[in-house]
Amino acid sequence: MAERTVLVTGGTGGLGGAVTAAFLKAGWRVVVPEREGGGATAPAAGPVRVAADLLDPAGAARAVAVAAAEPAAPLRAVVNLVGGYASGGLVHETPIEEFDRMLRINLRPTYLVTQAALPHLVEAGGGAVVCVSARAALAPFSGAAGYATAKAAVLAFANAVAVEYRQRGVRCNTVLPSVIDTPANRAAQPDADHRRWVPPAEIAAVIRFLASDESAPTSGASIPVYGRA
Repeated sequence: MAERTVLVTGGTGGLGGAVTAAFLKAGWRVVVPEREGGGATAPAAGPVRVAADLLDPAGAARAVAVAAAEPAAPLRAVVNLVGGYASGGLVHETPIEEFDRMLRINLRPTYLVTQAALPHLVEAGGGAVVCVSARAALAPFSGAAGYATAKAAVLAFANAVAVEYRQRGVRCNTVLPSVIDTPANRAAQPDADHRRWVPPAEIAAVIRFLASDESAPTSGASIPVYGRA
């Protein structure tokens, strides 16, 4: 039986599948919110799946409630993978609606889920939050001002959580990918040198480490996972 639970948002995506698999292999109870579906379901092997809209405060609270509902496996980690990317024009060519959308889908779920989970992590005696920013937060590229701004905001938020909760036993760290080697990214960039991209399983291993007791002294870190990109 699992002795601890991790909530993995975006657990069905290209990186999320690898993260979910890494935690299951390590013996964690894994809860994965999904936009569609019925109530919480727990197959004999695999993650617990729960229908929840993480852009909505009630949906985020529902996902966290399911993750914290097993006394024998308290919620000890949250991994915030939900986000999105859209390229566009230069700043003067980008509608405010598109800029707002990047902030909404990258920052809002991370904030709402973390906010709902923190009391449970404190009550459990401590734990870890891992957020996903991006290399673009530190090194923006043309045509992605909204994305770069949103990922920089995720990084700032994670650092704020690390400062506010360090005395309560909750750590918060961030990983910064460049381009992840997923089928969607390969389809979008068929002519790129995919050998330079990072396989999801390699990033998943870093995330699992940051959520585990093995990284107990580490909080407020921004970990580059660029590979050779």
